[in-house]
Amino acid sequence: MSAPKAAIFGCAGPDLTADERAFFRDADPLGFILFARNVDTPERTRRLVEELRSSVARAEAPVLVDQEGGRVARLRPPHWRKAPPARLLGELYARKPELGLEATKLNSRLLAADLVSIGADVDCLPVLDIAFPETHAVIGDRAYASQPEPVAALGRAAAEGLMAEGVMPVIKHIPGHGRATVDSHDRLPTVSAPRELLERTDFLPFKLLSDLPWAMTGHLLFEAIDPKAAITVSAGGVQDVIRSHIGFDGLLLSDDLSMQALGGSLGDRAARALAAGCDIALHCNGRMDEMVDVAARTGSMTEAAEGRFEAGRRFCARYRDPLGRAGLADAARRVAALLPEWG
Repeated sequence: MSAPKAAIFGCAGPDLTADERAFFRDADPLGFILFARNVDTPERTRRLVEELRSSVARAEAPVLVDQEGGRVARLRPPHWRKAPPARLLGELYARKPELGLEATKLNSRLLAADLVSIGADVDCLPVLDIAFPETHAVIGDRAYASQPEPVAALGRAAAEGLMAEGVMPVIKHIPGHGRATVDSHDRLPTVSAPRELLERTDFLPFKLLSDLPWAMTGHLLFEAIDPKAAITVSAGGVQDVIRSHIGFDGLLLSDDLSMQALGGSLGDRAARALAAGCDIALHCNGRMDEMVDVAARTGSMTEAAEGRFEAGRRFCARYRDPLGRAGLADAARRVAALLPEWG
């Protein structure tokens, strides 16, 4: 069998259309990502996940969800639990580190269980960006803390909680989005901090968690790394910073190519991201014309990318130890007790 296309796509709504099914069958992307527009009842959403996998005839095709808690949650009440933002977990950690780690790991188990309920198996979590005074609100309370060590500790707990319930974590936004003062959904942030400072702060949580199997880039331009290109499309940035300095050798996804931080056509963005060293081009908005453009400029996964994907599956499987229904109910009560201000 040939390797899947080095792409992950979204779709337009809560039901797969005939055109989407035909496109995905022919394009054969690695997997898919769901957003709020795709989510309805658990039954309908689970059916969509099944249809997405059926369209590429691969039961193991990954299905991603941005289910962080707080503002960034695609699965919401009344069908799914309301989860706290990262900052609240970080504040508990600052007061009582052991309880902060416990709450974070249990909370991630519960997030994972919600994904499993619809058949999804990848959560774009943990966010390892540091909260600086200048950090744009697009990150805001999605960041655990203002120092790299607590961010790394809480990120590790979150990732292990996800994997325990059988869900793949994705560390983001590598090598660090915290110094961005503009929203990369709208335009490209430029960071002028010197490399030595970046290595001591922004890059450090990713370095400490570089053994984790998946990561997502941030669309930022670091003047000290590559003054001409965002990290996502910078060969020097990917190889020198992400692969070499940070030491991440897992599956590297671009952030959403339909964000406006990157110039050029969607197909050009995908081609540049893959040429720079990303393993997978991520396109999220479900627009057919853009997906066609991305698919036209995206080849099959490389042998190295396939190896990273399979290694990630094995890595995640080592942590699998699901709580079961009663254990998850206990976990929910424990998190509520640890975070009485949330709810």
